[in-house]
Order: sequence, then structure tokens, then C-alpha cells
Amino acid sequence: MSPVVSTIAPIFAVIALGSFARRRGFMPPEFVRAGNRLVFYIAIPAMIFRAIARSRLGEQFNPAVIGSCLLAVVAVALLAWFLVRPARLPAGLFGTFVQSSFHGNLGYIGLAVSFYYLGEAGFVQASIIAGFIMILQNLLGVVVLTAAGRRRGDGRPGVAPMVWKVAGNPVILAAATGIAWAAAGLPLPEVLRRSLDIISGLALPMALLIIGASLSFSLLSGRAGMLLVNCVAKLLVLPAVGLGIFRLWGLESAVFLPGLILLAAPTATLTYIMANEMGGDADYAVAVVSATTMASALTITAWLTLAG
Repeated sequence: MSPVVSTIAPIFAVIALGSFARRRGFMPPEFVRAGNRLVFYIAIPAMIFRAIARSRLGEQFNPAVIGSCLLAVVAVALLAWFLVRPARLPAGLFGTFVQSSFHGNLGYIGLAVSFYYLGEAGFVQASIIAGFIMILQNLLGVVVLTAAGRRRGDGRPGVAPMVWKVAGNPVILAAATGIAWAAAGLPLPEVLRRSLDIISGLALPMALLIIGASLSFSLLSGRAGMLLVNCVAKLLVLPAVGLGIFRLWGLESAVFLPGLILLAAPTATLTYIMANEMGGDADYAVAVVSATTMASALTITAWLTLAG
């Protein structure tokens, strides 16, 4: 079995286990909501801060990879906007479709694949890159949903609250704090390091189980055409654009693989929250998150195999 398959298969097996556990009543909705908050606000940020704070920042901070990833996200956001605009979709569905084409699940699936496939050094690189991509894709999501709301004259979207949520994203804050800590050359006190080690051990397994428990396939029917286009845009076009830019820069695969993994991640569950709060189509967001998550088992395997 290839290293790619032996890495990706267990990750999605745990996701499938989360879906099974929810159906069997081991992970009721109340547990999933509480567990998601625990992972999102504590475990994942602790893991990211721990990894970056003790890294050699000068060796693992690569502006070319970060810039390439950001450029790819912007390019696909614009492509999705102008591709779907002539279809005259309802405003909420239009905004959610566009956001789902570029807004990836970096914190859970992207970082999990980076850690289990690339190891600690690759995870550090991915965490640094993810901080920048998260800022961009969250801000773009606010812009897209706000613009879609204005197209239909809807005053619901609250821009300021969503911008504050972006600024207060715990993953972004953890990455920024870790970068500052490493840049200052500060050591991690032993008690803090051991505490972070313990909390970090919870992060990825719990995140994958929660992703599985959050999937819903009841909303897929009647949406096959749009979901297929969204899957192609998010899982194939976005990483393809990124890979093309990496190659133009002349970057080696060992350097850009963390960025490619993040670009290849499925649509983020946050798209549902943003759609729900900013007048998007929340049901479609759930459907596209579920569809891209399961399809990404194949596409991430393909991208890692292609990139070597």
C-alpha cells in the first residue's frame, strides 16, 4: 500500500466512524456541538501554538508558498463568481455556492492530513500557511455573502460582527501568537510544553470524529448538478490553480506540499454558520460540506500522488 493511501485511508475511516457513532447515538447533537467548541477553541489552537512556537521559523516560513496559496484562493473565488453569475440563482444560494468553492476546512482536515502525512515539520509549515489562508477566505466569505445580499436588497448581512469573528478566530490567533513566540526566540516552559502536549493529543482524533458526526446526506437529493460543480471547483480547480502557481515559482514538491494539502481540503463547516448568519442558503452549505468531505478522500489521495 502506498504511503499516501495508508495515510488518507485511516483519516477518512475515523471520519466514517464519527458518522456511524452519531447514527448509533454515541455522539448526540449536544455532544457534537460541545465537542466542536472544545476542539475549535482549545485543542486545535493549543496544537498549532505548540508546533509553531518551538519551530525554526526562518526555515519554515515561506512567503512564496503563502503568496501562491492566497493568489489561488482569490482566482477561484473570482472564477466561481463570474461562472455562476449568468445562472441568476437566488441570492442566498449564489453567495453560498461561491463561498463553498474556495473556503476550505483547513483547521480539521487540512491540518490532519498535513500532520499524518508530512509529520511535525510539515504540520508547522501548514499551520503557518493556514493562518494566512483563513484570514483571506473568511474575509472573502463576508464580502461574497454581503455582495449577494445587496443584489437582492437584503439588509440582513452584518459585516462588522463577522469581521470581528474573523479577527477573533482562535486558529488564526494561535498561529499568530506562535509565530510571534518563535520569532522572539522564547523557550516553552516545561510545564506549559507538557500541558500543550496533553491537550494537543486530543485535537485531531476528536476533530475527525466531529467532522464525521456533522455530515448529513439527506439534503443531497435534487442538488446533484450544482454539488458536482462545487466539488470540481473546490477539490480539483483550486488545488490545480495552486499547483500551477507553485510550478511557475519553480518550487519543489517538498516545499509546497503543505500548501497543496490545504488548498485540496473540502469545504469548511464554517460556510454553514456564515450562510446561516448572513442570509445564505444554509441547507445547501450542509449538502456541499458533506459532498466535498467524502469526495476529498479520493481527490486528496490523487493530488498527493500527483505531486509526489
